[in-house]
Amino acid sequence: MNDYTIKSLEQYFKAYKKSVKNPEKFWHKLAKENFQWDKKWTKVLDFDMEKANIKWFLNAKLNITTNCLDRHLPIRSEKTAIIFEPNNPSEKAQHISYKELHQKVGKMANVLKSKGIQKGDRVCIYLPMIPELAITVLACARIGAVHSVVFAGFSATALATRINDSECKMVITADGGYRGNKVIDLKSIVDEALKQCTCVNHVLVAQRIQSNISLVEGRDEWLEPLVNQAEVVCKPAKMDAEDPLFILYTSGSTGKPKGMLHTTAGYMVGTAYTFKNIFNYQEEDVFWCTADIGWITGHSYLLYGPLLNGATTVLFEGIPTYPDFGRFWEVIQKHRVTQFYTAPTAIRSLAKESTDWVEKHDLSSLKVIGSVGEPINEEAWHWYNDHVGKKRCPIVDTWWQTETGAIMISPLPFVTPTKPTYATLPLPGIQPVLMDEQRNEISENQSVGSLCIKYPWPSIARTIWGDHQRYIDTYFKAFKGKYFTGDGAFRDEVGYYRITGRVDDVIIVSGHNLGTAPIEDAINEHPAVAESAIVGFPHDIKGNALYGFVILKETGEYRDRENLRKEINQHITEHIGAIAKLEKIQFVSGLPKTRSGKIMRRILRKIAEGDFNSFGDTSTLLNPEIIDEIKSERIS
Repeated sequence: MNDYTIKSLEQYFKAYKKSVKNPEKFWHKLAKENFQWDKKWTKVLDFDMEKANIKWFLNAKLNITTNCLDRHLPIRSEKTAIIFEPNNPSEKAQHISYKELHQKVGKMANVLKSKGIQKGDRVCIYLPMIPELAITVLACARIGAVHSVVFAGFSATALATRINDSECKMVITADGGYRGNKVIDLKSIVDEALKQCTCVNHVLVAQRIQSNISLVEGRDEWLEPLVNQAEVVCKPAKMDAEDPLFILYTSGSTGKPKGMLHTTAGYMVGTAYTFKNIFNYQEEDVFWCTADIGWITGHSYLLYGPLLNGATTVLFEGIPTYPDFGRFWEVIQKHRVTQFYTAPTAIRSLAKESTDWVEKHDLSSLKVIGSVGEPINEEAWHWYNDHVGKKRCPIVDTWWQTETGAIMISPLPFVTPTKPTYATLPLPGIQPVLMDEQRNEISENQSVGSLCIKYPWPSIARTIWGDHQRYIDTYFKAFKGKYFTGDGAFRDEVGYYRITGRVDDVIIVSGHNLGTAPIEDAINEHPAVAESAIVGFPHDIKGNALYGFVILKETGEYRDRENLRKEINQHITEHIGAIAKLEKIQFVSGLPKTRSGKIMRRILRKIAEGDFNSFGDTSTLLNPEIIDEIKSERIS
């Protein structure tokens, strides 16, 4: 495997220029020289942006796990692939070598096959952050099954929606999971979800909390005995470059969650290349991405990206505040972590505490620190730089999405001069543009616009599972011939990009994209609620928090409001998960609506933020008087 690390700014500009001038040649060379293929491609790229038909490395054959595991065995078989750091620091960490991981994946893959799982079948994985999660993901890829990982904090309703949408034949879960000082009963959530699903034939249960759970006869089995009996060797399935690798659900601004489908070869090339460059990974390094594998960050930069590069990656079960506020720094010291990648939310929450929590740990092993999930604010950037990076570790403030598969805009450490709050420059092969309200490309710098990408890149999602028209409508319709990110951005005088936030009805809370529509649907199912509207407002820790404006039915008029607030949040927790709970709930008699019935959310956003200076043009409002009423009762 070649070292494709960019080592200087001059080299970056040279590579970027080549990648824009001839993208096919750029990606052809990269793919050919750095990966193992069973059969080479007949054409590098075929695409139609208006129809959102994009194919990379046409007719090539490969298996991503061969590239993650098998090819490393001759030189890295004893090297640690995964360090499992449990929730409880008194529980011993596990070091799983490449050889052991290869064997565990082979056994798990054979278990899947023994239960009838075949190439193309969908498998739902609803597991805590334990080694079985990583092993199962890779085992699916080994046999060509499509993995659909669902974050183990989602509710039974949210889980059922995802299982049904992708028609999963199997669910792999655990008896439960640990999260800080909480124990989560995952199996009962799965049981509840499966009351709404008819497609699931098998449920395999890993043991984590040793609880006394009930197994449904003919459907449920303990995982461990099956793995122990399984053969070690499992030949990797030969996959087409465009065969599905995984489905990962992301919140939509309207309707049900979107099942983003990523395919095999392009995703592999994109994640491997970006991991190596953005984190400046070297052979002896220890990389730690704190994200859950239930999110795209965990897929790309905890699992696939590191393993494709033969790296050592940390799998952390816990949370940053348990058993105390020094947990992150204790883990970095313990495992001599060299690259640390986390979310601004975590940084902000730890920055509130005494710096003694950081200072008493040895962080001298760190070389690069990163930020992901949302734009990082300047105060958090400086705290991170000063106290964690000690002003010697470059901060890679990365911008990308579930849909992009891999990082798109980011500084390269020791190469790109950093600038607080700026994602800086696009990676080679990525062609961002800013668009104005008239749908024209903005050529000059010092400009704000809608962020689009004007040429395909290998790791782009290929479709929304089962709904290609929705994929076209969401990402390719607004700006002809371009992919629309849904984000706004500012480009400064030297061409650096700063992401200014979502321009649609998706709110980023603690780095998680939350669509307003599913949350409003959950609230509106409460028997006392007539209608609701959700907006985001700035939050010191989460970046954004959720503010709900709720109209009650007459029957709810005289009920205890605090109890109602609790019940509404409980409804949200049951339908979506605790991550979507509202920070503030204001009961109102009406919502500002246009004559066509559309809620004017920008007004609600300003009220939630406490900004009453200018609400802009309100001439189209059917009920302008409602603004004063909502203003006067705002929850501060």
